[in-house]
Amino acid sequence: MFGMISYMTQVKTEAKKLTAAAYIKTLDDLKQRKEAKELLTLFKEVTKTKPVMWGNMFGFGSYHYKYESGREGDCLATGFAMRKSGPTLYIMPGYVDYKDIIKDLGPHKLGKSCLYLKSLDGVNLNLIKKLIKAGLKDLKKTYPVTM
Repeated sequence: MFGMISYMTQVKTEAKKLTAAAYIKTLDDLKQRKEAKELLTLFKEVTKTKPVMWGNMFGFGSYHYKYESGREGDCLATGFAMRKSGPTLYIMPGYVDYKDIIKDLGPHKLGKSCLYLKSLDGVNLNLIKKLIKAGLKDLKKTYPVTM
């Protein structure tokens, strides 16, 4: 009889030592740099936390998850990434409906826990702040969050 082979998959999203300011300097597009700085300021203001780079994502706070399968790890509690298609915001835990907040947000697409923007043009940044606060509050109902 053969023994079971156990292996862990490598988690791609993990905290890095690169600073947010250093990462922003690597962005080629000037508009992306400007929007990254604007989002960085906004997230710092709302979370009262310094950013940590998780790959190419600006993370604010973290939480530890453990699934029934036994897989576990750490992930950013909230944050954003600057994609070629525009900023992607990780502000919702993925299991709560925030349609009342996002109805007047401005141009966006919605994923399970992501908010996809083409740019910050026309986006109500005060509603982004509300989403960050609501997302963190709801995430804390399920996981211990460290800020």
